[in-house]
Amino acid sequence: MLEAIVNPIPGKNPPKVGHRCVMIANQPDIHTLHHLAGAKNSHSRRVLMSHLTWGHGGFSAGIIGPFIGAPYAVMLLEGLITWGVREVVFLGWCGAVSPDVHTGDIIIPSMAFIDDGTSGNYISGPSCDVAPSSGVQTRLKIACQNHHLRFHEGPVWSTDAIYRETHEKVLHYQSLNALTVEMEAASLFAAGAFRHIDVGCVLVVSDELSSLKWLPGFRNPSFTERRLQVCEMLRDLWPSCTG
Repeated sequence: MLEAIVNPIPGKNPPKVGHRCVMIANQPDIHTLHHLAGAKNSHSRRVLMSHLTWGHGGFSAGIIGPFIGAPYAVMLLEGLITWGVREVVFLGWCGAVSPDVHTGDIIIPSMAFIDDGTSGNYISGPSCDVAPSSGVQTRLKIACQNHHLRFHEGPVWSTDAIYRETHEKVLHYQSLNALTVEMEAASLFAAGAFRHIDVGCVLVVSDELSSLKWLPGFRNPSFTERRLQVCEMLRDLWPSCTG
């Protein structure tokens, strides 16, 4: 891999986030995890267009977000790495591509198909997919089981173009057994592997595309309930850790 001209640096007065962080794409889920983690007495600072908090009572990880899209997600991840973060869980929303997946379902990705412009910059040679940290994904699966949460495990499709999810592309990724489509997972997996840190992911299905018609589910009670349950699971993900 060629050497970059500009590299991330910790800057002045870097935050003492610890070794773990939850990256949350959407503001409502940030509010939920803040409440569950006891963020009242936490430390906080602005990071680009997002907000980072850490030191939440008994919760041993930082929380950062919101964000959208691969380039910005990776900018945040690069900053976290310079501050000492070595294990990341990404929580996001996604659209169902498989007819077996529906609004409110939980997804634990086994890999992400690359259809974004960021991931390839962190991978040597041509590649169509990238995998998350197996250790983090195993931890997430065990945590879901401990919370009695059912989930789907399989590939997801990462795109840059939310308004170019065409019939042809949906059919193509259905043929590859993709479960859902989202925007950040592949790039976070690729950048994490490049920087030698562990990045995992859990997604909640917000809408459906599998019939080639858009079925939004953002106001579906099952979507709201499942996001709360996933945040409760994340609160308990590192119960015995201190860093």
